[in-house]
Amino acid sequence: MIEVVAARVILPNGRTLLDDLSFRLAAGEKVVLLGANGSGKSTLLKLLNGLIDADSGEVRWQGQPLSRRRLREREFAHAFRSRNVLLFQHPEAMLFNATVADEIAYGVRHLAASDREARVKRYAAELGLGDFMSLPPFELSGGEKQKLALAALLVLEPDCLLLDEPTAHLDPRAMAWLVDWLLDAPQAALISTHNLSLARELANRCLVLGPTGCLLYDGPLADAVKDIDLMVAANLAHRHRHRHRYRLAGGDQALFHSHFHTHDWDATE
Repeated sequence: MIEVVAARVILPNGRTLLDDLSFRLAAGEKVVLLGANGSGKSTLLKLLNGLIDADSGEVRWQGQPLSRRRLREREFAHAFRSRNVLLFQHPEAMLFNATVADEIAYGVRHLAASDREARVKRYAAELGLGDFMSLPPFELSGGEKQKLALAALLVLEPDCLLLDEPTAHLDPRAMAWLVDWLLDAPQAALISTHNLSLARELANRCLVLGPTGCLLYDGPLADAVKDIDLMVAANLAHRHRHRHRYRLAGGDQALFHSHFHTHDWDATE
């Protein structure tokens, strides 16, 4: 479905944000994108969604080169935008309609689907938004805005989901629903996260970006999280000292030693 060939993204200041990336995402495949803050995860998702161009290399969508020039072609752009969707890390960037109902229905209004209203009701109910349909989005909490942004994408029933920290603002119930839904969904998905425990539930394959935006690893997730050298190189694990206090006859004593640790955290924490 998506093929990236030696793609490089360079900022105007000359800094290389993504460096010589190559990988494929097959139809229906679920892949987790791992990397520390600043490694280029959000930039990569924007590249795959056609929001930015590679400075060198190429991105292909179902065998066709993806570029801003192609996205100016009306027919191609309409097909691509309804089938390849991106959830931003900060949901406020995606919300602009007057009500929750309008927000969910906005994209599907442009489709020829006969079940548009049913889709809106379905995804509003699935994400617990049924009681908020007449409210303006800015009145929702952070977690509710995240659910709304998700609903506005899922209602399109696209072929490919690009999800940037999709659980960052979700409550446990909504997070559990999203994990279950993704496992059963026929869509391909590339899901960025810092949460290694969550990653294990989402996919069997992962991509690991290094601090300089290079692809350090592409393969089984179970092997990646056990590779301490890889996790350290990606800034997803580190060594630090621990102090353990022991009560002995002569009084309490402290023993210091060090461990490698991986951590689960969300980008908003």
